[in-house]
Amino acid sequence: MLKQTPLHQLHLELGAKMVDFAGYHLPIYYPEGIIREHLHCRSHAGIFDISHMGQCLITGDQAANALERLTVSDISGLKPGQQKYTLLTNQAGGVIDDIIISRLETGFMMVVNGACKDKDFSYLASQLSDQCQFNELDSRALIAIQGPKTADIIRRYSTLAADLSFMHLCETELCDIKCIISRSGYTGEDGFELSVPNSDAEALARILLAETEVNPIGLGARNTLRLEAGLSLYGHELSETITPIEAGLQWVINKGHNQFPGASKILEQMRLGTEIKRVGLMVDSKLPIREESIILNEDAVEVGYVTSGSFSPSLGKPIALALLNKHYTSVGTRLFAIVRDLKVPVTVTPLPFVPHHYHR
Repeated sequence: MLKQTPLHQLHLELGAKMVDFAGYHLPIYYPEGIIREHLHCRSHAGIFDISHMGQCLITGDQAANALERLTVSDISGLKPGQQKYTLLTNQAGGVIDDIIISRLETGFMMVVNGACKDKDFSYLASQLSDQCQFNELDSRALIAIQGPKTADIIRRYSTLAADLSFMHLCETELCDIKCIISRSGYTGEDGFELSVPNSDAEALARILLAETEVNPIGLGARNTLRLEAGLSLYGHELSETITPIEAGLQWVINKGHNQFPGASKILEQMRLGTEIKRVGLMVDSKLPIREESIILNEDAVEVGYVTSGSFSPSLGKPIALALLNKHYTSVGTRLFAIVRDLKVPVTVTPLPFVPHHYHR
């Protein structure tokens, strides 16, 4: 049986088309459709239900050091009110999950992907049990509000939250609802993510939706927004067999850190390079290319595959992310994707496809 988030009834009331995603019944789009939702988020503000994602709290004197041994980043250097995008890696150098770790006064709050939640929490509990306390925060919902108008909207309720810089957070109240608010998101736009008690989630969502600039946004537009922003999706650009270096995430690895799982392979790849590399592809056709489409060179030799692909509402044409042989990753390289036995021309292009607008 599919799980429901605290906003389930609100989605139905708003006319959402609901689908199975990560074991939850979630909205893929609302009556206006994916393209209009996408463009509204790029020009105004959109609200997303991301309560299917996992939230947990790690506390104890050894929490920072313990988390640092499981991730590729400097966790002990985080100060209260700061957060960091990082990776849980396995012994083979692959990625267990990509996560956000935030430092609160009381400990470290972590947000993990919904599809990975059960395995992540089991892994973390087993690794951390002797050094600190691990608590799943299943009593909390998570709501994102994204787009160029979001700071003005949040300022109507909390100056403290509106004044945050990118990847910082605070504990505050919006209309007497206690929230943990971070200035972060998954769209490439300025925005915030709000962790709230389940019991307050619907009331907060209705408050935000009452603002004239805000529309509800489903999973469909969330995916096209992150794709335009060149952001990786677990299970596509990241997996337990794809390393951070192959995925183009070497920037998250803390210099001098060599005590995390898979460090020998990952650090060797940082020094010597990899055989494959994540790239962006601009599709020179109206025909979208989808995940797992094979990429060929001019001699019809297979040189990689598509990890994510869709129509870009902002650019008005299809785009894709792919893992390619290192010899074909230079910007401007012309290749072909196989779509229904057709050879569709593609060109390696810089990432992101659409510029980021984070508030730094």
